[in-house]
Amino acid sequence: MRKDKSIRLNNKNIREFEAINVTLHAYKIKMRLHRNLCFATVDGLLQIFNEGFYADKVIQQLLKRDKRWGARDRAFVAETTYDIVRWKRLYAEIADVKEPFSRDDIWRIFAVWATLRGIKLPDWTYFENTPTRKIKGRFDELSKIRKYKESIPDWLDDLGEKELGKTVWTKEIAALNEQADVVLRVNTLKTTKEKLQSELFDLEIDTEFIKGYPNALKLKERANVFTSEAFQNGHFEVQDASSQLVAEFLNVEPGMRVVDTCAGAGGKALHLASLMENKGQIIALDIYANKLKELKRRAKRNGAHNIEPRHIDSTKVIKKLYDKADRVLIDAPCSGIGVLRRNPDAKWKLQPDFIEKIKKTQQDILKQYSRMVKTGGQLVYATCSVLPSENQEQVDKFLTSDEGKDFTFVKDNKVLSHKTSFDGFYMALLEKKK
Repeated sequence: MRKDKSIRLNNKNIREFEAINVTLHAYKIKMRLHRNLCFATVDGLLQIFNEGFYADKVIQQLLKRDKRWGARDRAFVAETTYDIVRWKRLYAEIADVKEPFSRDDIWRIFAVWATLRGIKLPDWTYFENTPTRKIKGRFDELSKIRKYKESIPDWLDDLGEKELGKTVWTKEIAALNEQADVVLRVNTLKTTKEKLQSELFDLEIDTEFIKGYPNALKLKERANVFTSEAFQNGHFEVQDASSQLVAEFLNVEPGMRVVDTCAGAGGKALHLASLMENKGQIIALDIYANKLKELKRRAKRNGAHNIEPRHIDSTKVIKKLYDKADRVLIDAPCSGIGVLRRNPDAKWKLQPDFIEKIKKTQQDILKQYSRMVKTGGQLVYATCSVLPSENQEQVDKFLTSDEGKDFTFVKDNKVLSHKTSFDGFYMALLEKKK
């Protein structure tokens, strides 16, 4: 059985934060710091850094702090908190503070953030004697060292270089620190890409097609799409372009029996339903019942009627499906390094021993869930990691095992963020011999 994909930001939180950060860029250009917003941000950072709380959960609570806050205020708190979380190591080094951080330490880090963005510091006690020139000088100095420039732990920097090589890792980690685009997946059960683009255009939301991604629309500028009638009617889901490749990689056809073994809230299961034109059966498995409840809600909105959620509460659920599926998708739990742009606090929560444990889990899942594929059927193993040890090396290991001897390798796709500007992903297609 799989472990929780706990380092991934869930769909509900993605929707909330996309909705509140729309106006922030313009706001920062003429920003004046407000005491209550800064206090909220400092309080949130103390919880994230010192108490180990997840950033998305902390921000959810912060945004409920003052009902008088408008969109810009909420955007400031969310974006500033995420920004400082993303660049924690760099800012802490410049501020010359070490964990666990005191409240004064967080204010010093905050002063570094503001100074580097050209924001004038108000005449507050917390900002007295802030060495503006020294901050800029230290930034220039530390930007020559990758682990500081990209603000990552030593072990992760070493691991990335070891697995991808110095040149590729330098480019990849830089790309993973950039803000992600907002990409929509058109629900072809209800509309077409052209119709949805026109519908959004009428709402003054400009989108563009992405070559090689048949069901994707990328927003030209960030906008709150979740309040639109198109979203409420299930015409689209927000799904990164790289993630959209996975369901298509499975070669599904209408009428097949397909098993999504690690379905979660169902992003890929919904895509499979549209590719199968609502014909056939998609069995969506997960060990977390609450995620399957969210999948049911989303499926109803999407008009996806061929998805059957099944809670994995015992091994019997899996054994009943042995040799029964035309297609099996294993969207395996992983380090999540390929989606750091969306979940920057994962850099600080990840530990080397977790990656070693998750690799064992990945191999166990491959061996167990592959038994659902019937003769002549196909399987896709996918992760949102860019590490070969979680990806092609796991496939190679499986194919040489007793459980994998009946499978042949068909093809794989190694998706790197610095080449695509989207999330880092991996997917491999295997076929069970006839």
